[in-house]
Amino acid sequence: MMISFMNTWFTTTTRSRLAFLAMACLTAVLPAHAEHEGKLQILLVGDSSTEGSMPRLMRPQGPHLEDVVRILLAAEKDLPPTNVINLGLSGEYVRRLLDTGRYDREIAKKPGVDYIFIRYGLNDYARRENFTENYPKDYSELIARLRKDHPAATLIVMTVIPYMDAEKSAQINALNRQVARDEKLPLFDIYPRYAQELRKGENMLNYRRYALSKVPEQYHELVKSFVFGKAPKQDVMVMDNQLDAQLGKLPGWFGDRHPNLAGYHVIGDETARYLAKMIREKGGKK
Repeated sequence: MMISFMNTWFTTTTRSRLAFLAMACLTAVLPAHAEHEGKLQILLVGDSSTEGSMPRLMRPQGPHLEDVVRILLAAEKDLPPTNVINLGLSGEYVRRLLDTGRYDREIAKKPGVDYIFIRYGLNDYARRENFTENYPKDYSELIARLRKDHPAATLIVMTVIPYMDAEKSAQINALNRQVARDEKLPLFDIYPRYAQELRKGENMLNYRRYALSKVPEQYHELVKSFVFGKAPKQDVMVMDNQLDAQLGKLPGWFGDRHPNLAGYHVIGDETARYLAKMIREKGGKK
């Protein structure tokens, strides 16, 4: 009986081990199921007006720009599922993206990319020497690298939103149009829709960010739940017009023109409309 039991135990254990080894070997040779399979991969590349770092800090649950685009596309039942990845970074301009290595680390090796929206110009205008000449060259260099690393992707040049005054915005967007034309790429002009929405209220699409040190002492108790950062560099940050009644009269209260969540809903809504049309024209395929 003991011998019979041992033989049975040995046989069962050996079979289990062999089955485990066989499964391990099979797993090793089968390709891993990539995240991009079955979904259109959409990259959003740009500066702080793409990233939305302050809205993420103030309202982590969002929905943020990439969420808005994905959710609105999902509501169109004839479209395939999408994965929208926001690769915007505050303070970035094209030359910095290329020279710091961030492009190689975060963009070059993304798998299965189908669409890439590119929105630069604001920081380039402020930080790139000889902007008018160098910005189109930098942009063309970025496009060449994207074409090499993502040959199947559709590249889309975007205009900037109305962040600067109309004259500066027009200068930047003229160069964006030039790049799109020279590189034979589609141009997604987000500027008109954003400007149209601003007619409903010139400050309705930007958050308020103001140094606490500039806020009169009498309001410190009122604003304490809106204070971010550590002393002495603390800011009062408000997503909307909640404190305008008290602080709207302060010089520079409306000075920060970065989009709030409402602003990103405008950008996201227009992006989803633009992309839905493009996907349908391609037959809804990757």
